[in-house]
Amino acid sequence: MTIKPTNYTSVIAAIERFDSDLRNTDKWSDWENNKAHFHAIKLDGRNYPVKQIISMASGTPVSKFSGGWGGKTVAANSYAQELGFKIIPIRNRNPKWSRDELIVTLNFYLQHRDKIPGQSSDKIGRLSGLLNRIGSQIHEVRGDDFRNPNGVYMKLMNFRGLDPLNEAEGLKHGSNSDRKIWGELGNSPEECAELAHIITSAVNELEAGEETSQGFENFDFEAKEGKAVTRVHIRRERSRKIVEQKKKSVRQKHGFLSCEACGFRFDTFYGDRGSSFIECHHTKPVHEMKSGEKTKLFDLVLLCSNCHRMVHAKRPWLSLEELRQLPGLKAKNTS
Repeated sequence: MTIKPTNYTSVIAAIERFDSDLRNTDKWSDWENNKAHFHAIKLDGRNYPVKQIISMASGTPVSKFSGGWGGKTVAANSYAQELGFKIIPIRNRNPKWSRDELIVTLNFYLQHRDKIPGQSSDKIGRLSGLLNRIGSQIHEVRGDDFRNPNGVYMKLMNFRGLDPLNEAEGLKHGSNSDRKIWGELGNSPEECAELAHIITSAVNELEAGEETSQGFENFDFEAKEGKAVTRVHIRRERSRKIVEQKKKSVRQKHGFLSCEACGFRFDTFYGDRGSSFIECHHTKPVHEMKSGEKTKLFDLVLLCSNCHRMVHAKRPWLSLEELRQLPGLKAKNTS
C-alpha cells in the first residue's frame, strides 16, 4: 500500500499534535532510545519519529508502509524528505555480515559442532570480541549492539540449521551468505581454520597501524579471506616509502616506468602528467608473510591500472605470469 497524499502543512500539524498529545506518553517519551527507530524528522531543534508523523499526517496506518528509504510514496523517510523535511539518522544500523566474519564464525562452529557453548559463555564472548575487532577494521559504521553475544549465537544456530551432520535443531532461515559460505567451507574444516587464522593475523597487523599512500574504500575486489586481508594486501602495496623505492629502482635500471604485464607507459601516452604514475602490486600472498615481515622491492611489480584490475577481477587473484598468459597479453608478448 502507498502512503495517502498529504502535504507540508499537514505534516506540521501532525508534528504539533505529536508534541501536545504523544510526546510525554509512556509509549513515546523515550522513543529515540527505541532501537526500532533509525531516523527522525529534525525540526526546530527537536526530533520526531518519521513513520508516526507521516501516518498521522496522511491517515495511513503505520503497518501499511515502510519507515525507510525507497519510492517516495511507499517509504516514510523518502516521503518526508520529498515534502521538504530534514531527515537525520539517530542510530547506526549494523552492516551485513562480511565474508571475514562468516569464515571466523563458521570455523568456531565447526570446532564446537558437537556442543555449541552457551550464549553467555566466555567462548561466545571471546568470539564476539574478535568479530568486533574485525568489524572495526572493515566497517565504517556499526550499531551499538554490533555482533554481540546474542547475535553471534544466532549466527551459530544458522550454521547448525545448515549442518546435515548435526541432528540438534538450529535456525532454518539463514541468509544467502550463510548458505554460500557453508557450501564453500562447511565440509572443509581444515581450510576454514586456515582462513580464520589468516584473517585474525590480518586484523592484528591492521591494528598495529601503518600509513598508506591512498585509501582502499574505492576498491571493489576482495581477497579469498575477506576484507581485512584485502586491506592488509593494499596497505602493503601502497606503503609510500616502499612504492617510491620501487619506482626509483626501476627508473635507475630502465630509465622509465612501464607495466610489467603489457608494457604500457603512462609518460608516453600522457606526457609529463603521467611520468611518475603507475600502480604497485604486491605479489606475495598475505598468508605467506610472517607477522612483522617487511615488504621487499622484489615483492612488488609495477602494473598499469587495467592490468592491476585484471589481477583482482575475481578470486583467486592472478600471479604476474598468469596475467601474462591471458589471451591479449599473451599475443602481445609473443609478437
